[in-house]
Amino acid sequence: MDAGGDNKSYDDINVTPMVDLYLVLLLIFIIMTTAGVQGVKVDLPKASKSPALEGPKSKAITVNNEGKIFLDTVPVTLPELEQKLSQHKAKFPDFPVVIRGDRLTHYQGVMDVLNVVGRLGLTKVGLATEASK
Repeated sequence: MDAGGDNKSYDDINVTPMVDLYLVLLLIFIIMTTAGVQGVKVDLPKASKSPALEGPKSKAITVNNEGKIFLDTVPVTLPELEQKLSQHKAKFPDFPVVIRGDRLTHYQGVMDVLNVVGRLGLTKVGLATEASK
């Protein structure tokens, strides 16, 4: 009865092609869902080509452990500090100031800087500190 002489048993089902098909379908599903979530297309308004108005730039005043004063990174004296800050205030009336004092600095050096800032009427003043561990 055996025409080809093949006595193979067909009890096993080969699932490898079926797993491959599922993985391809999963990959297509992932690509299609992420492509659709990128956003809604809108027609954005055009901006003028003129430069944007410059906002107030903050100034950093540093008093090191020797009592020397730096405006940003430039060493200054107290009268120079007052002059430069008043010039900057003329351009930007409400700019922020950050005062950084070394922990070994005499307290009077920081107080002198705070007096200058107070005389100029600057209200946005911050004292830089390091977070405790």
